[in-house]
Amino acid sequence: MAEYDIYFRESVWKDVKRIPKKDLRSILKRINDLSEDPRPYRCEKLTGLDRYRLRHGNYRIVYSIQDNELTVWIVKVGHRKDVYR
Repeated sequence: MAEYDIYFRESVWKDVKRIPKKDLRSILKRINDLSEDPRPYRCEKLTGLDRYRLRHGNYRIVYSIQDNELTVWIVKVGHRKDVYR
């Protein structure tokens, strides 16, 4: 399987600043793993959108996949209460 490139929306960096460093390390590892498998076990396609959600403890990673370009765009990262606002 081909490896996907990971890109972040500009607004994600604001989200990341709010996450404690101990949690952020494991979240970034999980995001990095998306380059090898953008649809890992237990990821969920969001209804009505071309986006996916990945749970990581109390945090959610929302991203989109462009298979034709082999890219993954991270759209939102945050606490489960804040992601869908």
